[in-house]
Amino acid sequence: MTDPVIQALDRLRADYEIVDCDPDLADTAQFCDRYGYQLDESANAILVVGKADPRVYAMCVVLATTQIDVNKVVRKKFGVKKASFASPEETTQITGMLLGGVTPFGLPETLPLWIDSRVMNCPRVIVGGGSRNRKIYVGPHSLQALPSAHVVENLAKERPAGT
Repeated sequence: MTDPVIQALDRLRADYEIVDCDPDLADTAQFCDRYGYQLDESANAILVVGKADPRVYAMCVVLATTQIDVNKVVRKKFGVKKASFASPEETTQITGMLLGGVTPFGLPETLPLWIDSRVMNCPRVIVGGGSRNRKIYVGPHSLQALPSAHVVENLAKERPAGT
């Protein structure tokens, strides 16, 4: 069986490294602590939902040191009154991936991909690998090259100190 994540990376001719990891350490902070990566080079792929009829979805990629501005930026981009994070079940249903392994690579091309502009300032970022047992270390321009990708200014905001 072919791997849609690797296929997407190869189609882009991306310069990437697969980093194997213990699935129990796939969550960002634990992964970075165990494998020596920094939070400011780690990007999370998080599915958001606009509560319209029908519901609308987008994948957001933000640095682990930031948090998605769901109530202002995401809601406004969707053009809806309410937006939130998608549930773990919705995330798995739409992406085919479990939390801790969600990646922007290999997603349906109809799913918008919104990348916080801060991600583009990193030389390389570590993102989910499509499963909880691997991550992908890649240049951010490979994210931007994905068909449904849009870089969004201030998609995320800095996390308050200590969170």
